[in-house]
Amino acid sequence: MEKFHQAHVIEITAIGTGTRVCLDFVDQLAPTEGICIGNTGSGYLVALAENRVTDTYPPRPFRVNAGAIHHYVLLEEDKTGYLAELVPGIKIPVWQDGQSRLVPIGRVKQEKRKLLRIVCQVSHSGQQISVTVQEADSVHLLASNGVAKSVLELKVGDTLSCYPDQPGRHLGEKIDEEITEL
Repeated sequence: MEKFHQAHVIEITAIGTGTRVCLDFVDQLAPTEGICIGNTGSGYLVALAENRVTDTYPPRPFRVNAGAIHHYVLLEEDKTGYLAELVPGIKIPVWQDGQSRLVPIGRVKQEKRKLLRIVCQVSHSGQQISVTVQEADSVHLLASNGVAKSVLELKVGDTLSCYPDQPGRHLGEKIDEEITEL
């Protein structure tokens, strides 16, 4: 089964200031490499490496601005962790073109920043996937056409690449339960 699908952006909301997490890896990442992040276990969007020149940031080809501290990050096919739990030395999957490679984290950086909540609807199933990311021109998500899309340029109706999943987690392990998460 194909892991990645299309999701249409249905809502973008500025939600105020919170703690966001940057992951600095011990290797350089390609422009369309990133990690799978999500507000819930229903699925994930791909946050890309900060290796583009923007108006306000120089490129950081080793960094992924992974969004809000509460995010799930996909660690294995059936396992997630919270960004708040990640520490240097842990290897996590970095995705490109539907394939992943394990790359160790060299540094975890947390700072207060303005945040956006982005809600998408998966095209084939109708389920919702959301992320909470920094409101900055250095933050890019993977569009369904395989290119980077700045969150500041994102509009309702845009199509992103997503990794749908079954909700329900206990200590990062997938469990079968009846759950409602928003």
